[in-house]
This record gives sequence, C-alpha cells and structure tokens, in this order.
Amino acid sequence: MKTTFPEEFFFLPIIEIQAKLRAKEFKVKELTEAWAQRLEQYGPKYNALAHSLRKPAVKAAKYHDKDFKRERFRSPLHGIPYGAKDLLSYANHPTEWGAPPYKGQKFKEHAKVITKLEGVGANCIGKLAMVELAGGGGYRFPNASSTGPGLNPWDVTRWAGGSSSGSGAAVAAGLVAFALGSETWGSILTPAAYCGVTGLRPTYGLVSRTGAMALSWTMDKIGPLCRTAEDCGLVLQVIAGSDSDDPGSAGKSFYYTPEYVRPFSEMRIGWNPADLEAVTDPAARQAFQDATQLLLELGFQVKEVELPDLPYRTVASTIIGCEMASIFEPLVADGRIQQLVDKNQAAGIVAAIGYKATDYLKAMRVRRLIQDAMAKLFIGVDVLISPSRPGVATKIDEPLDRGTGSSESSKRGLKDLGAAGNLAGLPALSLPCGFAQNLPLGISVVSRPFQENLLLAIGKQYQAQTDWHKRRPPLPA
Repeated sequence: MKTTFPEEFFFLPIIEIQAKLRAKEFKVKELTEAWAQRLEQYGPKYNALAHSLRKPAVKAAKYHDKDFKRERFRSPLHGIPYGAKDLLSYANHPTEWGAPPYKGQKFKEHAKVITKLEGVGANCIGKLAMVELAGGGGYRFPNASSTGPGLNPWDVTRWAGGSSSGSGAAVAAGLVAFALGSETWGSILTPAAYCGVTGLRPTYGLVSRTGAMALSWTMDKIGPLCRTAEDCGLVLQVIAGSDSDDPGSAGKSFYYTPEYVRPFSEMRIGWNPADLEAVTDPAARQAFQDATQLLLELGFQVKEVELPDLPYRTVASTIIGCEMASIFEPLVADGRIQQLVDKNQAAGIVAAIGYKATDYLKAMRVRRLIQDAMAKLFIGVDVLISPSRPGVATKIDEPLDRGTGSSESSKRGLKDLGAAGNLAGLPALSLPCGFAQNLPLGISVVSRPFQENLLLAIGKQYQAQTDWHKRRPPLPA
C-alpha cells in the first residue's frame, strides 16, 4: 500500500523524518518520490526549480532502502531528500549558474559537498534556482535569472531574496528537507530571513567549494538553509572538512556538539539599539525588539557595541568586483555577457574589468584592517546579534537599488555587519524571529571563526522557546 504523506510532514525537522525512516513507517523510495513530485509541482510556481533530479534520486533511494532493511544507518541524513543551488555541479546533469550563456553546461563530477552528502546517504532531488552568476555584477531587479524572479512562498509578489533564492523558497515551502546555498555577501542570510527559514553561513574555508561556480575566491562560502538550527548542524557536520583541491580550505572539520559549549552565563553578547532604530516598519521593529530581548535573556552578560568606522561596503564591493572580473573575463571577451537577463548585471561585470591591480591591493590592505578590527571587537564579546535584514522581503517589481527600507540612524551600530562579517570570514546564523505585514523576519547571531557550535547552541535554545521556525506558508493555488 502506497504511503500518503500529510502536508505537515514536509515541514518536519530532519531528525524526526530520520526517526520515521528507521522505524520503517515508509521506504526511502516512497519518501523520495513524494518529495520529488512536490518539488516538480510547486517549485516552478516559485521559480525555485532549475532542474529536477528525480531519476537519479529514485535510483539511489532503492539502494538506501537495502541499507535500512539491514539496519545499516549511515548518518542522520541517510535517505533525506535535499536540493542544491545550481552553482554546485551535479555530474552529467545541467549546472547552468542561473545564466543564459551557460545553458546546457554539464560537468563530469559532483561538487565536493554533494559527494560528501551522497556518501552519508542524503539524496539530492533537484538543482535549485539562483540569481544569474550569483549576482556579482550588481543586479537591479529580482528577475535577474534564467528561471525568473525567486518568488517568496509567503507572498509571491515578494522576492525570495539573495542569489540563493531557490534554496530559501524551497525550504520555506517544504519542497526539500534542506538545501545548500552560497554566500559571498548576504546570499544565505537574506533568503533565510525573507523566507522564514534558518540559514547558516559557515566560517570561510570550513566547507569546500570544489565544483562550485566561483564569484570571489576569497569570500565565497557554501552553507545550509534548513528548518532548524539543529538541522543546520547536522548538515554542516557532513559538508565541512579539509579539501586539498580548494586553495581556500581551512583544513578543519566540524562535529555538531552544541552540548559542549560553555555556559551562556560565562559569555558576553554584544548588540546596539541603533540597529532597531534603523528599522522603519513599526511592526518589524517590535518583532526585532522581542527577539533581541529573548536572546539577551538566555543568560549572557550584555554589552552595547558598535562597528569601527571603516569602509566595509566599499572594500567588499571592490574585492568582489576585482575577483569576479578575473573569473568572468572570457564571458566579456567573447560577447556572451550580453546574454545575461539583467543588463545592470552585465554592465557591472564589464565595468569591473576596468579595476586596476592597485585598486585590489588597496582594498585587500584595508580588509586586513577590518579583520583586525573585528578580532579586537570579539575580545570584548563572544557573540553579536543584529537583524539579518532591516525589514521584510522587497516586492519583485521594485528595483533593488532603491534602498534597504531602513532609516538613517545617528549611530553606526552593527548595520554593516553583513559586509564586515563576510570580509572577516565570520560564521553567522539567521533565525526566524517574527512577522511584519504577514512576512517573515530574521535575526542573526555572529561569532568568531569556527564557533559554529556556539551559534547553533544559541539557535537551538532560541527555537526551543519560540515557534517562528514552525510556521509554514500556504500552498499556491
């Protein structure tokens, strides 16, 4: 008899799905087919699906069922269906980077993170849509993708956010159990916040980027978007690790052990009220205030801090521009750059070719100052908290350069934490923290390099006291 999965099943955390698999309530093949069907049915409604991998996933599921029959359990991810951002190669299947010039592009090998997940039995059921070329050229509208604008499951007139839009939307709508995204400057935290899911940006170098499209060699990071903080920890444990094929690899592994984090009472959390003052929507401000207060009350010592006055955004954009120009120079040289959907993006990449070596070197020297400044800031605190985005998802027909929706505050606060954190390679976790205008909001916790267990312990405790991560959007008609 074929198993029928109720709607709420597709929003369960990984550990609960795994428990049902081990209890033999259904087979991996049944689970895979149900989730692949759901992804194929609803993914296009959000412009979230780039390519279905149903056929290889169902084939792999048959082998996983043999393992479960013999009670050979590889990991908590064994048999769990997931999706991968389309900048990650999947052997002999299209990997098109969301961009028309790369339509039909295929690679002979999986990206390293997909190989690692395959090794523990996780089952990739689809490639998820993204902003073309991860948006490095500075796209102006959310439709900068060969699949169209990433639509937010909570309101399809709104953007799913960031270049990992398909990953955020797919997790939010229950189309995959978890997804892989990437961040150079905001592309995990933004869709996590806008779509109301949990997103983890790992420390730079902790996760291999072999087999992933490069945008900025010194800033690109791959991480999970999941239902819960615990799910993020389970996924990170698998995908993290040393890789000699990635020059940026930190040579470190990660084991999800939040229970061994020092008591919160022995640590200090930093925040700044200016971050809340910068939020213009009163409903959003109240939600952020409530979330901040709850995080401050987890037992930490509290300290008001602000970022040093440094040109974070200018440095980040210069470094990304210079490295991107080198990577996509052939695309400009042969004229295929004009095939990009967003002409602002195309113009940005062409303009970046004009950067000089001195521009890059100056930016990298200031980056060193920023890294030192962040290290000094973390002498006084263990964690920083700030809104992942200052408001709700933008409308899909609004230009993205219109502004962030935040007001100008007389204080610096931590408003440039996104740029500063990425320049310094710091880990960050975005947690769903409420709603405004019936749209999700996210708050981020940031720490020193390789302190993912601390962030995940905070996230797990926060989610034990809230239910924002359990909310689910309505299915489309």
